[in-house]
Amino acid sequence: MNISLQRFLRHLYFLCQKELLSLFKDPRMRIQLVMPVIIEGFLFGYAANYNIEEVPYAVVDNSGTASSRDFLAHIEAAPTFSCTAVCGNVQEVSELIDAGEILGAVVVPENFEKKLLHGGQAPVQVITDGRNPMIASMVTNYIAHIAADWSAAGGFAHETVTIETRTWFNPNQLSRWTFLPSFLAMIAFVQVMFLAGLSIAKEREQGTFDQLLVTPFSPTEILIGKATPPVIVGLFQAAMVFLIARFWFEVPFAGNLFTLLLTLFIFMVSTTGLGLSISSVAKNMQQVLVYLLVLMIPMVLLSGLVTPIHNMPEFLQIITYADPMRFVIDAVRRIYLEGAGLTEIAWDFVPMVVVAALTMPLAGWLFRHKTT
Repeated sequence: MNISLQRFLRHLYFLCQKELLSLFKDPRMRIQLVMPVIIEGFLFGYAANYNIEEVPYAVVDNSGTASSRDFLAHIEAAPTFSCTAVCGNVQEVSELIDAGEILGAVVVPENFEKKLLHGGQAPVQVITDGRNPMIASMVTNYIAHIAADWSAAGGFAHETVTIETRTWFNPNQLSRWTFLPSFLAMIAFVQVMFLAGLSIAKEREQGTFDQLLVTPFSPTEILIGKATPPVIVGLFQAAMVFLIARFWFEVPFAGNLFTLLLTLFIFMVSTTGLGLSISSVAKNMQQVLVYLLVLMIPMVLLSGLVTPIHNMPEFLQIITYADPMRFVIDAVRRIYLEGAGLTEIAWDFVPMVVVAALTMPLAGWLFRHKTT
């Protein structure tokens, strides 16, 4: 092996050892690196859930007939619906919705049975809480499906075409199946950015930065030594989230572990470059935290983690091409749920590699510029 390469690897080893010891030597830091990941992993699995598992609702039966009672009983028999109030008029429903006690109400008109017996349409009013449009839409769709089933079972409607739906990769349409794989990327993003961003600024604040510069390490070796530990920690934390998703919440993993790790590694290198660039510019850790928050919030919002990219305005969709988190979330979801291989997610690598190729040299230039 070349002597210069041997020296470089030895220097890199000692630098990484120093950084990892500084992270894990402090018991408080060990807790901060492990416990938030576990807590947030469980919170995302349980709280970040757009599936309706219990719908408290009220009924207003203005018809009072056998047909209306049978129809309302059919709704109440659905496992996701729970009738919490029987109201005499819509005004009482309004008060319950305003108080947040119900998510919706079903209002049956007086002539409900009469219209059914005469072969006409019998409209039923569904009132929902529009303060959460997504939940309101889902409640309306659930009741519409129940009404269609009841009509067909009672012989009030005869459909010549029936529709059977199937959802690929997430057959039960569970939102945690989407969120938990995405959280692999998000936890890596947050932790790597903070660790990389604080690394150089922390040395300056503690007064050890000048001591580091008088060592026989070159600025490039110092920079790489600073970049490697955050990537290692990020991979470790992503592995913890993966274990929680796979074995606690039982989200099936359809992909290849090597492909998943490679995707996360490339993404972490690009975010490490961003963090080190910020750390090289900032004078202290307070400035780093401000810069990171200003940068991270837009990156998360533009990543497609919560809202689909295609729902954003066109100019924002163009901006998302500079956000590596957009592409790692797409890649991780496809690997985890779809079982996509390297060739199928190859184009997701391109923006991440471009960001890494730009930010790492930028961080190196800024680091050398500050040291000289």
